[in-house]
Amino acid sequence: MAVPPLYLFLGQEIGERNNEIQKVKETKKKKVGELDEYKFYATETKIHEVVNLLLNESLFASARFIIFYGAELLKKKEDLEVLTGWIKSATPSSVLILVSEENSCDKKLENLIPKENKKIFWEMFENRKEQWLFDFFKKNSYSLTDEAISLILDMIENNTESLKTECSRFFLCFEKGYTITAEDVEKILSHNREESAFTLFDSLCQGDKRPSVRLESSLDILQKIRLSKDSNSVQLIAGLTYCFRRLQVWHGLLAEKEFPSDLDYKVKGFASKKAQKQYRSATKLWSLNDTDVILAALASADMEIRSGGSPIEDIVLQKLLYSIVCKKGRKLEQWEEPPF
Repeated sequence: MAVPPLYLFLGQEIGERNNEIQKVKETKKKKVGELDEYKFYATETKIHEVVNLLLNESLFASARFIIFYGAELLKKKEDLEVLTGWIKSATPSSVLILVSEENSCDKKLENLIPKENKKIFWEMFENRKEQWLFDFFKKNSYSLTDEAISLILDMIENNTESLKTECSRFFLCFEKGYTITAEDVEKILSHNREESAFTLFDSLCQGDKRPSVRLESSLDILQKIRLSKDSNSVQLIAGLTYCFRRLQVWHGLLAEKEFPSDLDYKVKGFASKKAQKQYRSATKLWSLNDTDVILAALASADMEIRSGGSPIEDIVLQKLLYSIVCKKGRKLEQWEEPPF
């Protein structure tokens, strides 16, 4: 029996995952020729729409190559039935890759995926990232100090895709053979950092700062995101939702074990010291019940933006941040001064 062209890629190591996706794509191209490529997100597109696209033949390419992000949300019976039906009739030329940054999905979904097409891309431990950085700079004829390595890992999202993108900036600023210092890192990365849902969440989590300061910083980041060319309110809310879902997982881990081991952290997706520090801070700010309330507020904001359109986006997002920082996700009955 032929293996269905359905893949499930899990985990937070985006760089290695993207390399694997590229391998699957290149292998398929060699077999069938040109591909129609698509990317969809579970928060925006239903899986039955994706399957309908797969079932319809392309006029301009030999097959379709689709990546579907947010596979952890595929839990409903009808969604799994749609996928099961497609698997039975799928042509070997088209490909559907389901992606999740969680380390597991609904077991019924995972059971649909051939064992050889399922892979978890574990987040690297800190010492592996240090070696990866050293090798990456050496390959490009640069070196860097230990302090520079530590600062880079402190400032950049913990996956090789982000590290590669951000660190490539140094190669434009310095000649080959140069040794990157901590001062260089601070200068280049601090002044050129692209804001995202993840940097916004990090700002929200700064528990050592007063609520008024966290709110001001978060609103500043929100404004930068909204002014960027890639601004998308729905995706921004989806990113924050992912972060707070991880906070639920963190709370669950602490409920299971008072002193989790390094392996416990890795299995749950918190291998890096930066992530552990971030979620320890978040735990002090929001209890598990608070986290549930915030997730409900994020879902409500998503629905409000989808129904109200662009004229209300900024207002909804600003109210959302105020609610998270000052009300722990509770509804705003009236505007209140942030507590000092």
